[in-house]
Amino acid sequence: MTNREAYRKAKSILEKAGKDSPAFDAACLCQKFLGLSREQLLISGEAAADPDRVKALLSAAQSRAAGRPLQYLLGEWEFLDLKLKVGEGVLCPREETEGLVRAAAERIPQNGRVLDLCAGSGAVGLGLASLRSDLKILCGEKFSEAFSYLLQNIKSYPNDQVEARQMDLFSREDAERVGSLNGLLCNPPYICSAEIADLQPEVQQEPRTALDGGEDGLLFYRALCKFWVPRVAPNGVVAVEIGEQEGQAVLNLFHESGLQNLQLLRDFNELPRVVFGIVPNS
Repeated sequence: MTNREAYRKAKSILEKAGKDSPAFDAACLCQKFLGLSREQLLISGEAAADPDRVKALLSAAQSRAAGRPLQYLLGEWEFLDLKLKVGEGVLCPREETEGLVRAAAERIPQNGRVLDLCAGSGAVGLGLASLRSDLKILCGEKFSEAFSYLLQNIKSYPNDQVEARQMDLFSREDAERVGSLNGLLCNPPYICSAEIADLQPEVQQEPRTALDGGEDGLLFYRALCKFWVPRVAPNGVVAVEIGEQEGQAVLNLFHESGLQNLQLLRDFNELPRVVFGIVPNS
């Protein structure tokens, strides 16, 4: 079998399974398992493919067809200009979240101290560090599996700007121990519990702990406002990612917490995606 035939077979498996982007997924899998980029496939398409590599490629294509996240099969995913390790037990970085990071980078005070809570792979914290070298960033994550990916990703971009600590968003003690902050960022679970069963099969394979936001999707935002917003110093920024339905409710919670200059930002699909607030001077 040639390299091109292997690609076409992987693509066919994904097309028959009704995947949204079979050509893209097949190309990514060829990069991973055949070691060939799209350009290299064009150049070396008629060369004989290594049988063991083809076997691994087609096995991965079958797993993808069955609903396994592409990110898990590749073992890494790009976010901003970073390449982050991902796998079982951690939420896959999503392009929509880049809006949270870019907007925060524009608003957080110079030389500030920032907490990325519910950090997961570290996409938000490490992404912010890549845009703002003046900030000190603490990434907080509760669950051990996700925390292991967080540590790996921080080690992949070694500097003294970003550190990790296991912490629980629902812990008042953890909030008190974190000290004063100039920025608080969070991409929490925000899907209503009853809606989890209706999610795409790929999303359902990601950890429920990173998806389930409680009965109304607001469980984590309430705890964030109760325990963590008080840790943010005057003129500091609080910013969270939201789902399509949570915008007004989160704005209300921020207002009740005393935050000012509230903003609701939309993503590239024009969907509500980020809520921002500023801690007032008095």
